Amino acid sequence: MILSVMYKFYLQFSDGSKYYPDYMTHLVAMQSDALLDALGYDVEMLPHPNEPSMKVVLNGTYLARVIEGCNSISVIILFVSFIAAFASKFKTTFFYMLAGSVLLYTVNLLRIVLLSIGLYHFPQQKDVFHTVVFPAVIYGMVFLLWVFWVNRFSKLKK
Repeated sequence: MILSVMYKFYLQFSDGSKYYPDYMTHLVAMQSDALLDALGYDVEMLPHPNEPSMKVVLNGTYLARVIEGCNSISVIILFVSFIAAFASKFKTTFFYMLAGSVLLYTVNLLRIVLLSIGLYHFPQQKDVFHTVVFPAVIYGMVFLLWVFWVNRFSKLKK
């Protein structure tokens, strides 16, 4: 609850003057841009004029928006909260939270990149990609990390 409230305040006080729409969403958009560029795509991440998001333009085609929900912070908060609820030794818990958060952030970046490529090459599959496949990837990862934690490190096991 504390992390969610802190994140809500962060979003509330992100004025978007330097990083639009907020720092984390902007960062995720720019890192996704760099990955797509490294894969040989001509990509532009542009501030959306009508809403707090970044437009994904791949090879001249507007594909999608990177919104606040795409920055993985809410998923990381969910992950960390569960691990804290079933904590083990402080050091073990802390490093698992850190490693899991980095893994989730990285998988989320790859999710955005693959979703962008998928939407570019298979636009007719937009709904399947965005509402089924890629949420299953990120939430499936969270679930597997939770199961691993409970079975390997949690005090509940003892």
